[in-house]
Amino acid sequence: MPTTSPSTLSGVSQSPYWFDVTSAPAPLPALDATISTDLLVVGGGYTGLWTAVLAKEANPDQRVVLVESSTVGHAASGRNGGFCSPSITHGLGNGVQRWPSEAANLHQMGLENLAGIEDTLERYRIDADYSRPGKVSFARTPWELEGLRKYSEMSGKYGEQSRFIPTSEIGEWTTSPAYLGGLYLPDYSLVDPYKLVLGLRRACLELGVEIYENTPVSSLGRGSGGGVAATTPMGRIDAAKVALGTNAFKPLLRRLSTTAIPVYDYALVTEPLSDNDFEAIGWTQDVGLTDASNQFHYYRKTADNRILWGGYDAIYHYGSRRDAELLDRPQTYARLAENFSATYPQLSHVRFSHAWGGVIDSSTRFCLTSGSAYGGRVAYAIGYTGLGVTATRFGAQVMLDRLSGEKTPRTELAMTRRQAIPFPPEPVRYLGVQATRWSMAREDECGKRNLWLRLLDTIGLGFDS
Repeated sequence: MPTTSPSTLSGVSQSPYWFDVTSAPAPLPALDATISTDLLVVGGGYTGLWTAVLAKEANPDQRVVLVESSTVGHAASGRNGGFCSPSITHGLGNGVQRWPSEAANLHQMGLENLAGIEDTLERYRIDADYSRPGKVSFARTPWELEGLRKYSEMSGKYGEQSRFIPTSEIGEWTTSPAYLGGLYLPDYSLVDPYKLVLGLRRACLELGVEIYENTPVSSLGRGSGGGVAATTPMGRIDAAKVALGTNAFKPLLRRLSTTAIPVYDYALVTEPLSDNDFEAIGWTQDVGLTDASNQFHYYRKTADNRILWGGYDAIYHYGSRRDAELLDRPQTYARLAENFSATYPQLSHVRFSHAWGGVIDSSTRFCLTSGSAYGGRVAYAIGYTGLGVTATRFGAQVMLDRLSGEKTPRTELAMTRRQAIPFPPEPVRYLGVQATRWSMAREDECGKRNLWLRLLDTIGLGFDS
């Protein structure tokens, strides 16, 4: 396997690329008083922002307050690769495996959700470098290629458009010695994730949402009049209803400590490439690209002709650690750079300008799980497992449905009526995650699922990448 010179990573910025190309607005004031509100949204990522926007659109007269422990979009929502999946189930395959009778409906809901995002971008004039060029998943092994062929045959039965790419046509998409074929999904979109955050932030403020940054909520409790009281360092919020969008961060409900775990993901961005560089690797379209393996890379072009190259390692730390120091992992950066060189030896001269990490909330079903507490006055949506750029909007709608107490097509889905299987306590949790990671790597190497993975499939915990 080709190796990458350490010089390709020398001097990289450990700030997310997206933060460096778009200036952050001045922080909004922290809450330093006791206030009351109709709806409190906790968390200033995509889940919270979508919840606030949709709530205000539905009822402009209600008071909506959003609090964020740091600044809006500082975590996963501003750090991801900007892939906008049309799926709300972490891919059609995961939806078919778990809810086969609802899979076609879930796929259609996902397309409608994506269309809703596009409508919001247009109505609020949000320039987030959004486009819908589609995505190609590439096979590196014969068994992955066969899996993509079978997926293409299956997907049409549930309404998903796809095109299988045989070995003879791989050159139409890219030129890499690593790839044998692929699968094209036309309904995937790409976006600048931080610009999307800031656009939704602006939309919230225009709609009258009150946003308080650097305002962490330390606890929830019973409030006056049957409401919920949220305690902050310098104040308190008495809310009639609360929507929790904390995702990978320490949960405010005890039950959520076993609903999702924090998993760390990492990415690199290259220096700007020339047209000749892109021609050398046969990547002349703007389509997003991924691998079809369990340990997969995701990669895409940026607006200034760089390549964002991320994924592969997904790191869980014992005890569900959530520390800022975990956002930096040089050994993963080196592995990503080596894999980049192996995939595109034509670009061995290219240096990387940025390297960073982010934390993902992963559930045992690998997609949204939702529920309520405090007699229906608190709702949560959690567990997107890396595909939350679009699915968080759907999760926000589910939370608002729950808080309204009304039955909707969303709340009647098995996916939303049933909770995800909880993660076990430590040390079983850590050992199980490590056994799964090792087993998935073995499957990538030999194409066969071992006894451990087959057991997980049997009890409904099978991984879908």
